[in-house]
Amino acid sequence: MNKNRTLRENIEPQFVIEGAGVLLRRSFGPQVSNRFDPFLLFDHFAFNDPVEGPIVGFPMHPHRGIETVTYMLEGSVSHRDSLGNAGLIGPGDVQWMTAGGGILHEELPRRGPTGSIYGFQLWVNLPAADKMTSPRYQEILADSIPVVERDGTRVRVVAGEVDGVRGPVSGIAADPLYLEVALAPGTCFLQEVPAGHLAVAYVFEGRAAIEGREVEAVRLAVFDDGDRIDIRTGDSSVRFMLMAGAPFGEPIAPYGPFVMNTRAEIQQALEDLRNGTFVMR
Repeated sequence: MNKNRTLRENIEPQFVIEGAGVLLRRSFGPQVSNRFDPFLLFDHFAFNDPVEGPIVGFPMHPHRGIETVTYMLEGSVSHRDSLGNAGLIGPGDVQWMTAGGGILHEELPRRGPTGSIYGFQLWVNLPAADKMTSPRYQEILADSIPVVERDGTRVRVVAGEVDGVRGPVSGIAADPLYLEVALAPGTCFLQEVPAGHLAVAYVFEGRAAIEGREVEAVRLAVFDDGDRIDIRTGDSSVRFMLMAGAPFGEPIAPYGPFVMNTRAEIQQALEDLRNGTFVMR
């Protein structure tokens, strides 16, 4: 018998400044406690006020030991890296970057036709055995992300499976589920998630109920364990990002853009940066 997951926490994101003065809503960031294992960070970014002036973004910076996932709703992000890769992440596109043993990259947001930039960044941990793997990208264009529609529900499937439809992102150690979900008023959304996997939902528009407890935008819902998620709407529609994954259960040592398993590995990353031996090929 399915056990519905109840709401354990209802987190209000905090404003933080990152990169070259970028204002973000952060639901959680890397911490030694690692309580969102296998996820490390979730940021919601929006630049929707023209008086903010030019958008500087995130100049060239390093990553090691993690995967970064950029999901765009509006506007775009121009990116390039130390391996010669470059491109544009547009509305509805996803970039799943496995930094592995080391990469330098930059991300420069651009406003869309309405003047807005709107999206999310998720960091996913790598297990110790994969921390120093070679970097790789999975660039997923909007029209290649399958959409499942049923009874007032619209789901974009980036990773994982919904109603037998699998997302295009593959080969990720955390076995993630990553969905954008939109529910009309008076709708019920059911999704199986393996027991033991961490599961969170970021509500960014409207409101919904999880086992009778209301969650409204802008909040991160953290689920208790179980094997099914049941989210329902009343008189309001809702949009949310649903993320789930298998915890690795390993200690972590976070330091800025690096997440390794020990402090010695962090020191090695800093030494590699100083010596010019950081970037993996």
